[in-house]
Order: sequence, then C-alpha cells, then structure tokens
Amino acid sequence: MAGRNIVYFDLETQRSFGDVGGFSNKDKMGISVAVTYSTARGTYEIYPEHEMDKLGEELIRADLVVGWNHLQFDYPVLQPYVFHTLAEQTINLDMMLELEAMIGFRLKLDSVASATLGMGKTADGLDALKWWQEHKKSGDFAPLRKIAEYCAFDVKVTRFVHEYAMEHGLLKYDDKSGRVTEVAVPWK
Repeated sequence: MAGRNIVYFDLETQRSFGDVGGFSNKDKMGISVAVTYSTARGTYEIYPEHEMDKLGEELIRADLVVGWNHLQFDYPVLQPYVFHTLAEQTINLDMMLELEAMIGFRLKLDSVASATLGMGKTADGLDALKWWQEHKKSGDFAPLRKIAEYCAFDVKVTRFVHEYAMEHGLLKYDDKSGRVTEVAVPWK
C-alpha cells in the first residue's frame, strides 16, 4: 500500500429507485453528497453536488478506487455529472462484487463490517433521502450535514474493511443462517 493513492468512495442520492422508475434509471437519481478518503491526502473530502467534476478528477487520478457496489450503483449515478467514463478510466476494487463472485450471493456492507470489525453503519440510504428532502424544503444546512456525516462514516467503514482484508487476507460475514463465516480475499 505504501506510495499508492487508494481512494475510498461513496455517495448519497437525492431520489430513490421508486422516484426515478427503477434500477435502470440510476442516472436520474441525482447526488446530494459524495465523500472520499485518499491515502495520499490522509483526509476525507466531502463533495456537494456542484463539485462532481472535482470528484471525478480525484477518482481517475487514484491508483485504486475502493468501494462497495460502486461499479454498478455509484458510478452510474455519478456518470451524468462527469466527462470521464469512470469505469473505463479508473482501476477499481468493488468489494461487494468481488465477494459475490467468491461466495455466490451479495452481502451488505453492514454484514461484513459488523462480523469483521464489530462496527456497523450509523443509518441507511432511506434516512439520507429523508434528510435531503428536509434540506430541500427548509434550505437548512443541518440535514445536509447529517448526509455528509453518514456518507463519511460509510467511507470509513469501507476503508477499515479493506484495510482489515489487506492485513489479514480474509473477511468475515454473517451468512444466511446467522453464523459468522470467513472468506479468504486476495486483496493487497
């Protein structure tokens, strides 16, 4: 990892799948906030909707972009905002998709984080949508801050899960029967 700029990434949307007519219309969901953590910078960066071009530049400059379902969700949501074709111009580790290929089903970040690290998410995407609506109605900054904090915590959890996997060569998850199971991962 030394010398590499790994960028951990997540975003929150303005609209739900129901609002835009389903999964195939992710590009119409809009972004309320995106957050990155860069190992080169050593800090988190919060991007409001009007700074998505800056976010796109950070992602394509990264040596590796790490996320949870970012290839099939976050990138399609972000794509209308940026010039670059992100999936083609970035090197990516989508931990959810990699784990799905190994174990045969999709896991939630919360399942892996709680089993591996003993920590889970602080809210969910529906809370972020509610906070966005509060912000839009009132113009108040406080709900937007809640979205940014929630998104930043998800990036932190993603980062810690990845760092654990790199250090230990495995991750744990709650399997479908409620047992904690380990899976070896080759991420370095």
